[in-house]
Amino acid sequence: MIITDTHTHLYSEAFDEDRHEMINRAINQGVSRFFIPAIDSSYTESMLQLEKDFPQNIFLMMGLHPTHVKENYKEEIHHVEEMLAKRKFYAIGEIGIDLYWDKSTLNIQQAAFKYQIQLAKKYKLPIVIHCREAFDEIFEVLETEKDDDLFGIFHCFTGNLEQAHQAISYNMKLGIGGVATFKNGKIDQFLNQINLKHIVLETDAPYLAPTPYRGKRNESVYIIKVLEKLSHIYNVSLEDIASITTQNSKEVFGI
Repeated sequence: MIITDTHTHLYSEAFDEDRHEMINRAINQGVSRFFIPAIDSSYTESMLQLEKDFPQNIFLMMGLHPTHVKENYKEEIHHVEEMLAKRKFYAIGEIGIDLYWDKSTLNIQQAAFKYQIQLAKKYKLPIVIHCREAFDEIFEVLETEKDDDLFGIFHCFTGNLEQAHQAISYNMKLGIGGVATFKNGKIDQFLNQINLKHIVLETDAPYLAPTPYRGKRNESVYIIKVLEKLSHIYNVSLEDIASITTQNSKEVFGI
């Protein structure tokens, strides 16, 4: 059984004490494909090191996270462009809009999001979207960029059924993680109305650990709990969920 974690911050400081052990724990349980989103230039070296350490398992993205879109965001975008020109990445991400922490940067967040979508199209890459309290704002940008070259993953999808259909209409898969296991997560109530072909699995480790680890450090092996929850929701085997969602990830990332 091959399980794909489409979104995990394995370079995070939260793993500094036991990074290799934590990754090997996941690999030993069948979680053998890890897609690594970027945050900003300060993490690039750590990401490249991860890839060196686990060349068969680690697949890197490049991009500027919306909460790190500050006054100097054009310098950060320049770094993204330099890296894309230099080597292979599998997606532009994570990018998007986050109005939970700071609404004052909305304009530059929108500008950075739109520009990075255009970079993704230039390199024929998927985008991986971060959306927090910003569905309308995200959809507004996607509407202006909607075409056959726009595709990717709506990471950590926490919207309602209507928003799920809208995200899918922009060629996005829905990234489903620990929130699906939460009592108040809500998405488990309608997920079975979404065809499995639109779903990929993720952890967002070290954040958003699934039940029964909620509130603790998340790690990629805990994706098994998400797998079990989706098996229950869709009433299909664990193997089928793993197989279908891994195939979906291959369609998005091209590997």
